[in-house]
Amino acid sequence: MTQNQVEVVEVEVDGFKIVTYSYGSGDNVLFLLNGGPGLPCDYLRDPHIPLANEGYRVVAFDQLGCGNSDRPEDTALWNISRYVEEVETVRKALGLDHVHLLGQSWGGWLSIEYALTYPEAIRSLILANTCGDLPHLTTELNRMREALGSETVAMMLHHEALGTLDHPEYQAAVTILNYRHVCRLKDWPESLLRSVNDWNMGPYGTMQGPNEFLYIGNLKDWNRIPDMHRLQMPVLIVTGTHDEIGPACALKMHNVLPNSEVVIFPNSSHVPFYEEPGDYFDALKRFLEKRS
Repeated sequence: MTQNQVEVVEVEVDGFKIVTYSYGSGDNVLFLLNGGPGLPCDYLRDPHIPLANEGYRVVAFDQLGCGNSDRPEDTALWNISRYVEEVETVRKALGLDHVHLLGQSWGGWLSIEYALTYPEAIRSLILANTCGDLPHLTTELNRMREALGSETVAMMLHHEALGTLDHPEYQAAVTILNYRHVCRLKDWPESLLRSVNDWNMGPYGTMQGPNEFLYIGNLKDWNRIPDMHRLQMPVLIVTGTHDEIGPACALKMHNVLPNSEVVIFPNSSHVPFYEEPGDYFDALKRFLEKRS
């Protein structure tokens, strides 16, 4: 199967439909867990599809609550432990064994949690634009907000206290932060826009918060740094110099992982596979080739 051929398989999880996408064939599986929560997988899946022509089976899926998968409205479903079991159900249903697991952003937190629960399923782990400690990330996000200036920070705090997050001046500040720390390209790629424009804010708001720079959901206290020394598999940590989840977060994971390396893309923020694709895929393929 070439990159132009996709196998779409529906998997039942907790009585709901999960839609999966596979490109390429063989036992060398790159299993993608995208960010969000509530974000369709298009933005992460599409840039990685060409790896199907280089000997990898590339597998992605729309997590429950987004994309072509079912979108229930029960907020009790939106927790990281249930998502871990969803990943395991999908992996088993597709017959995937000993995968290269790539988790990006929220998918990285999910990958860490999954790797701690099912380490035997993973050949190598790629933690892309993510962190192991959300309270620490909050301090980093506050630093980025402060770079907008004290008056802008005061304005944002004012609207956050009142709950008026849809106010144009608040939204303008978030837009600036997004263009500095989420994607620095003037024109965002079509597959990224496709995902962002179909974002289900139900899971996102419940687990994370109202935007990328305000963590008030049920994950806000999540911290797996004390446990990450248990992850013995090879780990590649990638981030961008301008990433919302940047080098400080990468270093904190690197310092506790027994078998990790870090790659930082100097001209990227949160999506280096769009911002510096040549360097990103060179680094990813070098890592995978040594573990395949």
